Amino acid sequence: MIAVPLGEVPLGEVLGILDLLGVAIFALTGALLAARQNQTFVTMAFFALVTGVGGGTMRDLLIGAPVFWITDPWVAATCLGVALLAWFTPVSWWEGKLLDYADGAGLTAYAVLGSAKAMAFGVPPIPAILMGIITGCVGGIIRDMVAGRPSIIIRPEIYVTAAAVSASLTVAGTMISLDNALVWILAWLAGFLLRSAAIRWQLALPAHGRTAR
Repeated sequence: MIAVPLGEVPLGEVLGILDLLGVAIFALTGALLAARQNQTFVTMAFFALVTGVGGGTMRDLLIGAPVFWITDPWVAATCLGVALLAWFTPVSWWEGKLLDYADGAGLTAYAVLGSAKAMAFGVPPIPAILMGIITGCVGGIIRDMVAGRPSIIIRPEIYVTAAAVSASLTVAGTMISLDNALVWILAWLAGFLLRSAAIRWQLALPAHGRTAR
């Protein structure tokens, strides 16, 4: 079991920046989904919150850490601020691929954060990778479930795989004692580039097929 005490992580504030970045981007996707459905501001704020904190909440509960948005006053405030931004701007401003790329940046940043935090709490490597994937994906899953639409994780589009790449590289770099800041940046970049390529060229994993007999 590899444990990296939080107090000894160089540039530990990077984790906080990644956290708020992921929260803001995912909260925006939740608020915009509610806006497209012509919901009230209360519903938009709720979508922003559950999308922004869903993955991190699940991670913290599983690794036995204090739930991050309960102890950090900036997280809920960020979700509310993003909901206000979505409320006062036309939905057309957010159409197109820009939000998809932003979501990819948040997904992979959250995957890095989730796996790094899991390792810091002494979680073994494979579960730590899974914690990164959960951190990146669960908020979007909750958002889609509440909205009653098919989740992106059940489509062949490369999405969870990008989170897995970022989480795996984060854990691997930590295990071989590379500089944390360098590992986090490279892990995020690798996952983000993969997700960006999937968006740009519509890359997808092969789907399972069965021949009728």
